[in-house]
Amino acid sequence: MRVGEVCNREVVVINTDESVKVAAELMRQYHVGNVVVVEERAGKRVPVGIVTDRDLVLEVLIPGLAPEDLAVRDVASAPLATVESGDSLFAAMELMETKAVRRLPVVEADGSLGGILTVDDLSELLTGLQGQLAGVVNRQRKKEAQKRP
Repeated sequence: MRVGEVCNREVVVINTDESVKVAAELMRQYHVGNVVVVEERAGKRVPVGIVTDRDLVLEVLIPGLAPEDLAVRDVASAPLATVESGDSLFAAMELMETKAVRRLPVVEADGSLGGILTVDDLSELLTGLQGQLAGVVNRQRKKEAQKRP
């Protein structure tokens, strides 16, 4: 299975010069835990960073900084780890583990933002697959019991 088949294509984005306060407002408005920081390049949105709810707490609230005075580029996680939409899910999971990140912006072949893949997405997918496997085992047992009482 490929990343592009599973990732969320509806990504909340923010430009590098917007304030951290705007980032927090977007997270609240869309009920998400991150915003992807983008730059416009040749008419394409290219991901250059990510700001998470955890970043807001650790980088802004705890030090007592004013979120309206900080640009998202000042707190965005960088360098940004990304995954291509054609990459396998296993490669994406390995990258998440290696980079110790729970969210990966998904880029298309031209480098533009195509989506986002999160640990939550993967957990939901794997839980569903595990349920399917359990169903196979249960159906096999029932079939065998009917065939060989």
